Amino acid sequence: PELGTVLANEEVEEWTSKGYEVVRRPMKQWMLRITAYADRLLEELESVDWPKGTLELQKNWIGKSTGATVYFEYTDSTKKKATKAGLTESLEIFTTRPDTLFGVSYMVLAPEHPAVKILTTPKQKQEVANYLEITAKKSELERTSSAATDEKTGVFTGGFVIHPFSGKKVPVWISDYVLMGYGTGAIMSVPAHDERDFAFATKFQLPIVTVVAPTNNKDFKVNDCAFTDEGISVNSDFISGLSTSEAKSKMIQELEKRRIGQPRVNYKLRDWLFSRQRYWGEPIPISFDEKGNYYDEVETNLPLKLPPLLTDFKPADTGESPLARLTDWVSYTDSQGRKLRRETNTMPQWAGSCWYYLRFIDPDNFDSLVDSKKERYWMAPNGVDLYVGGAEHAVLHLLYARFWHKVLYDYGYVSTKEPFHKLVHQGLILGEDGQKMSKSRGNVVNPDEVVMGYGADAFRLYEMFMGPLEVMKPWSSRAIEGVYRFLTRAYRFYFQHDKETKPILENQNPILNRQILDEPKGKEVIELRDRVLNQTIKNVTENIEAMHFNKAISDMMIFMNEMTSIKTIGKEAATVFPILLSPFAPHLAEEIWHTLGNQTSIANANWPTFDETKITVSEVEIVLQVNGKIRAKLNMPIDADQKLLEDAALSNEQIKKNIEGKTVRKIIVIKNKLVNVVAN
Repeated sequence: PELGTVLANEEVEEWTSKGYEVVRRPMKQWMLRITAYADRLLEELESVDWPKGTLELQKNWIGKSTGATVYFEYTDSTKKKATKAGLTESLEIFTTRPDTLFGVSYMVLAPEHPAVKILTTPKQKQEVANYLEITAKKSELERTSSAATDEKTGVFTGGFVIHPFSGKKVPVWISDYVLMGYGTGAIMSVPAHDERDFAFATKFQLPIVTVVAPTNNKDFKVNDCAFTDEGISVNSDFISGLSTSEAKSKMIQELEKRRIGQPRVNYKLRDWLFSRQRYWGEPIPISFDEKGNYYDEVETNLPLKLPPLLTDFKPADTGESPLARLTDWVSYTDSQGRKLRRETNTMPQWAGSCWYYLRFIDPDNFDSLVDSKKERYWMAPNGVDLYVGGAEHAVLHLLYARFWHKVLYDYGYVSTKEPFHKLVHQGLILGEDGQKMSKSRGNVVNPDEVVMGYGADAFRLYEMFMGPLEVMKPWSSRAIEGVYRFLTRAYRFYFQHDKETKPILENQNPILNRQILDEPKGKEVIELRDRVLNQTIKNVTENIEAMHFNKAISDMMIFMNEMTSIKTIGKEAATVFPILLSPFAPHLAEEIWHTLGNQTSIANANWPTFDETKITVSEVEIVLQVNGKIRAKLNMPIDADQKLLEDAALSNEQIKKNIEGKTVRKIIVIKNKLVNVVAN
């Protein structure tokens, strides 16, 4: 109410956490029928490469469940009220466990259920009204999240319905753990076999009837907690003795036969609220006549634009949008002479964020959303190749964008069923105290200060070196020193320098250290250079493709250590390193690149390829031990067999000297690593 706008269920938590009161109020709103796509939104998750946790979040949000609809007739007096109110003569419920129908001891309605009025007796009227006022201040998300943990609340309506099989009267309660948007907004409560129902029944001292027992214990009776597993039906008339799956099937058959129910598939997903009482939002291109009939905006008038800025953006107390005050814009006569009134609600921010990736393909196209040829070229075969974004978008933006894309697919505007093929969630960088950065905690890292102290390259490089991309990592002012030293070492390797300066930050006119361009001397040194160079290209390439950026940086550090020891590495190796470094430290890489004599930007350079044959090592160093102590080392052919290694060890002079006069008890061989002679 303070901000004067409505929120989607998914947005309520954000605003209540900021201290704003959120209440439920009946209003006419525009909705998008996302529920019509529920099955496809669920099934087509199988085709994307997304984190398992995000897939589960979307599946749970859509919440497909299979069960049955059951009708509980009202009592005669309530039927008359129902007829007057335009309601049916029975209370409809949805259950995933029709096999537990004989265990129903009470019913629970959502506070918003239309039957609340006709079931509430005069005696209970005030108590019910008080409860409805309290629950109106809770969002559906609050009610859902607290249902499993908080103490149950509720109130008896004073009314009853009739059990469809036993004919007994069943009391009807109201509780906020039942949602109007899920199922029918009414549930049959079987406290013996549902944890929430059990907690509610225990608190309000309602009957608990066991109707499902473990397979190996038919005399079982619920006492301290609900038995929610499958088993054997008991105390259940014609389904007693049947397994849970058999009992479900038999019960649904009987419900259909007696016309008191039928099978049904249900979803937690609800239609998408698409109206906002704000000025800043895309106007909804719909108008109404005096009778309430609606008309689409003619295509020549699209896009419908907002009128000039308002001085007062706050919606009216009635919930009307601030646009409603602009009567000259709202009221108009169309080309056919009809007096119309524009819709004054605007679209939410999602209206723009659900399809922006398509405009990236063709941003200057003013004739269509996106050129079909360009769309097919960039989006084939499975949509956007890689999407990096926070996990907080799992059931908001990512779900909405999938729905939006499927609608566009159905109309032929896009060629793929899914918008984003591979999804990666980046982890947060925490403060040095391991907590989320915030001004109130005083743990915010100021990027400007880091850049002033170490340079932008070191800042970028350290962010990528902190750990795996997808995990949360605490910032460390000490650890960035190591990355800075690596860049300094690379700088000093390539350029002549004054040892007293901070070259990355202070040297403005670097002079190339031409010695490094000379070819190394000696076969072993050349082989070492070639092996390290090609291994580094291979490792960095593969780690970047796998988004293991910290490992790629580690590979480059190893390369620089090896090349520093060689000193003269040749022009090819000297040229490759800045290309590998450029995605992480572009400024230093560009400086090295141009100093090497290149005229174009390093961004235009071809990514280096590696020669697998130069990576392969023909020999390995084998450690020789006697009783676990190192006595010698020797080079052997890679993958040499055990017999060859044993013979080589026993013929080695140092080994012979250390086992002289002793009996060899055992020889332990670890392939390509060591030989340990056990002797005493």
